[in-house]
Amino acid sequence: MYPLYADPRDRLKQSLWYALPGFLRANHSPRFFKEFWALTDVSFEVKKGQAVGIIGRNGSGKSTLLQIIAGTLSPTQGQVTLHGRVAALLELGSGFNPDFTGKENVYLNGSILGFSQAEIDALYDDVLAFADIGQFIDQPVKLYSSGMVIRLAFAVQVMVPKDVLIVDEALAVGDEAFQRKCMRALEEFRNAGGSVLLVSHDSQVINRHCEEAVLLNEGKLLVKDKAKLVTDIYQRLLYSSAAQKQDLLTRLQQNNYSDAIGQLEPLPVDDDAVEELIQKSVPVVGQAGFDPALHHVIEKSYGNGKAEIVDACLLDEQGNRVNVVISGQRYAWRYRVIFKQDARFVHFGMMLRTVDGVVVYAASTMHDQKDIELVKRGAEAEVSFQLDLNIAPGTYYFNCGVSAIELDDFVFLHRRVDVMAIRVLPGDARNYEGIAFLNHQIQYHFGVPQGDF
Repeated sequence: MYPLYADPRDRLKQSLWYALPGFLRANHSPRFFKEFWALTDVSFEVKKGQAVGIIGRNGSGKSTLLQIIAGTLSPTQGQVTLHGRVAALLELGSGFNPDFTGKENVYLNGSILGFSQAEIDALYDDVLAFADIGQFIDQPVKLYSSGMVIRLAFAVQVMVPKDVLIVDEALAVGDEAFQRKCMRALEEFRNAGGSVLLVSHDSQVINRHCEEAVLLNEGKLLVKDKAKLVTDIYQRLLYSSAAQKQDLLTRLQQNNYSDAIGQLEPLPVDDDAVEELIQKSVPVVGQAGFDPALHHVIEKSYGNGKAEIVDACLLDEQGNRVNVVISGQRYAWRYRVIFKQDARFVHFGMMLRTVDGVVVYAASTMHDQKDIELVKRGAEAEVSFQLDLNIAPGTYYFNCGVSAIELDDFVFLHRRVDVMAIRVLPGDARNYEGIAFLNHQIQYHFGVPQGDF
């Protein structure tokens, strides 16, 4: 509960009243403020290793909830029970002293989180590498751009040991390459058994990264259920008329979650608004080529060192290296592998992911059931995947890998993750959404159908 004062003098009066001895206040309790309950009767659990999204309109209480869980705000009533260390990224630059350098703020934040100087020393190089802000680490934070601040803040929270990570809309500030790196870090944290609380207005982000979600409305918990169900209800609530919204809220209060979406009347259609939206959404057809600005990606590489992947690139049908491509056209993802030791039952693979880490496509010689029984030390292989890039416009990331069987176990000799970014441009003026490009053609006619449909 937040006290709201109509006049600053009322705040002073209330403070003076609280300062009086208890016996003077025993039979009288004047109140010089109005109560505003940012959260009321909100209760749920998050299991170890679980990712839970928190979604709701502005002012629904999401940030207040996260602050209470993180311990930066005390609840008026109720309690939060936590098992393990919590790291929180609640808002841009929270916990940073603007007059301190980036390095000084790393040590300051580490100390606040309970780490000794020796522990921070051990983590510092990893934080610096993740933030990737170069020489600005030695400059005052007040000179940083918003993107640099969030890079450093997220790097600190990601790299420090923790059991629970809380993220409040922070990822929307970074560029696509940094967003991809953050999403990858979240995946690795969860795979190691960590729990994540993620606030986002983007339903797709919640659906991709969370098993369950919590929907808040005006400080109250409406739904906690599977992420897809919750985001569907949220979208319906967001775009409903006042009457539909009230009907939906009534159904939710009766716990009719699945019924809440399907039984409402269709949303009214504004023909003029639809036409305006169509005119604005027609994409501009571009040219394929190579964009140097896309060339800098944040790659992760690992393996047992018995092979090395080099010279990974995307080629058009004329053999030109490209990273800006046209949707629906054919390209070749190519790389070379140098074998430093003998390897048995070798396989080559590739993967294409979205910025959020969703797998668009993965292929390998293992998928094609093509075993290479023995590769000798010193051998070199050129691997090429011919691909029809039938994907929607956007930014994507390529992976490549070479694996083998050792002592009956599958091992990566070398794997390069997010080795290259590509930008996909539309092939024509049609507009479409999603990931896949299915090259749709729409036909329709009016009147009595003739023959079979």
